Amino acid sequence: MEIRDRVVVVTGGGGGIGGALCRRFAAEGAAAIVVADIDRQAAEAVAAEVGGMSVVTDVAVERAVRTLVRKTLDVHGRIDVYCSNAGIAMGGGPEAPDEAWQRSWDVHVMAHVYAARAVLPGMLDRGEGYIVGTVSAAALLNHVLAAPYATSKAAALSFFEWLAIAYGNRGIRVSAVCPQGVRTAMLAREGERSFLASGALEPDDVANAVVRAMRDEQFLILPHPEVAEYFRRKASDYDRWLRGMRRLRSRVDLPGSVR
Repeated sequence: MEIRDRVVVVTGGGGGIGGALCRRFAAEGAAAIVVADIDRQAAEAVAAEVGGMSVVTDVAVERAVRTLVRKTLDVHGRIDVYCSNAGIAMGGGPEAPDEAWQRSWDVHVMAHVYAARAVLPGMLDRGEGYIVGTVSAAALLNHVLAAPYATSKAAALSFFEWLAIAYGNRGIRVSAVCPQGVRTAMLAREGERSFLASGALEPDDVANAVVRAMRDEQFLILPHPEVAEYFRRKASDYDRWLRGMRRLRSRVDLPGSVR
């Protein structure tokens, strides 16, 4: 799919990867860009930059997602591309509070479910549409310091796979974006000692990779190409991969790290 003349919605569009996607879609000639974010000022700033429309949206609330979709349809008549991009970082393991686990699930899984419920009927009626989910390499490789994040991201990837299987023959295209470290506010909070800081990409790099992959309607988008090799190693020898991940955890489990 080419972005030119398409109506695009981007959640989490007020900054980071979402903001970069909005700017790249504008450069590609999108007919309209709807910038959704829980932060009103951030959404309005990006919308002003790209000549789009801003909608304050908490993607963890289904009513808010339905309102976002309805407002877009009222103004533009259709949604061609929906980028379910919003995300949060919650560290720790089983001891992390229930709130961290629940919020991770709501933002990283249920937000995508709510989006699919809202946009699929119109896309299926037209016989085309594109849903892009910003997931994470953690969905494929785990995250050695953040169980709520890794677990919910893995569930998100499974949901996007299911959408591609169920609706791929009905004109619905689905992509899952799985970067490693990206220089966003989320990574900045972990600090330069984060094991993801080395090799981190700029948000614009991720946006460029997304647009290229969408042209080929590619499901798995890996802005860090080395992730594909790591994933192959995991699949070929799971126990060896687990041993390697334990070594990684022992190296990076430092004071100040996300746990």
